[in-house]
Amino acid sequence: MDRRVVITGMGAVSSLGIGAYNLWQSIKAGKCGISAIERIDVSDLPAKVGAEIKDFDPGDFIEKKEIRRMDRFAQFALASAQMAIEDSKLDLDKANKDRVGIIIGTGIGGIETTLAQHSEFIEKGHRRVSPFLVPMMIPNIASGLIAIKYGLRGFNECSVTACASSTNSIGDSFKAIQRNDADVMVAGGAEAPITGLTVAGFCASKAMTTNPDPTTACRPFDLERNGFILGEGSGVLILEELEHALKRGANIIAEIVGYGCTNDAYHITAPAENGEGAARCMKLAIEDAGIKPCDIGYINAHGTSTKPNDKNETIAVKTVFGKHAYELAISSTKSMTGHLLGASGAIEAIITALAIKESFLPPTINYKTPDPECDLYYVPNEGKNKDFTYALTNSFGFGGHNASLVLKAFN
Repeated sequence: MDRRVVITGMGAVSSLGIGAYNLWQSIKAGKCGISAIERIDVSDLPAKVGAEIKDFDPGDFIEKKEIRRMDRFAQFALASAQMAIEDSKLDLDKANKDRVGIIIGTGIGGIETTLAQHSEFIEKGHRRVSPFLVPMMIPNIASGLIAIKYGLRGFNECSVTACASSTNSIGDSFKAIQRNDADVMVAGGAEAPITGLTVAGFCASKAMTTNPDPTTACRPFDLERNGFILGEGSGVLILEELEHALKRGANIIAEIVGYGCTNDAYHITAPAENGEGAARCMKLAIEDAGIKPCDIGYINAHGTSTKPNDKNETIAVKTVFGKHAYELAISSTKSMTGHLLGASGAIEAIITALAIKESFLPPTINYKTPDPECDLYYVPNEGKNKDFTYALTNSFGFGGHNASLVLKAFN
């Protein structure tokens, strides 16, 4: 019998707050974390708004000399990991550190560092390139830095599957514990993609909205949606084998019971027609959980606020759930957090776990005009109190990557 896996700690850095529970209070209140972009000059860029983090001080979590040797995405990851470990009340001095692993995903990695050092190289030559360039830019450095900080010697990887990265991180960590490769996993994702080049690239691909109004720019499943909002931040969860958690009297937030992972094998950026790959992914996660589709009460959708994603995800939900699709509560919390690319799945897993624990359906804000092709219940504008036992959270990425998790109320 597979070992049971529970969530015992969470940490987050987001535009809606530092800390998982600050994030959650903002989500419950339907607050918008989207604002005018200030980190870069956007005067010549089509996109003007993003989900920037205004109040993050890396010095609250990292020694000053180490800050200069880390890209912003890695700073986010270390901060979230520290908060998650503290929230879990794990005593790592007493833990078997060979049995504590880490998977931190990212879609891009150290893009800020890469661009800054490229400018140094072009303008001043190779002698001005930092010796820390390579370790600062590589995607796996976040997992490595957390391992070094806490002396965690177990299973360690980095998922790089675009916007599915951190959902894959959590799912693969879940499986590592199930198959007895670890007792505890530090799982999640981090991203700091708000650079001129990144914004320009997404605008060139017609994926980002050019709506300059932060209060209406991100409107998943709405007829007037016209692109996603780029966000930054990180989310980290502590996953723990159930008996390991019970023996130390851990506070169990929720249980992870299912994981699905597929690829569309269709197109580099567009989802497969009718959400075929997403449907297979959700179906696998539900089957892995050993439940029926009608047992799911809530879906935290990928819900990017792009025309193709929202339409195809809606079709995929109908394919998997049939008539039950119209009884489900579905929301896109990206309407509040923006799209954190490789970190989005971790943030949304945190939100989904707390939604189950507190029996609360997060809203999809900015929803005004129904789209006939997106005709399900998207918890419009205001959250609702509702008991439910099982929830699904989806993440779909460029390259055709799909990942879904099933979470359960712990009993």
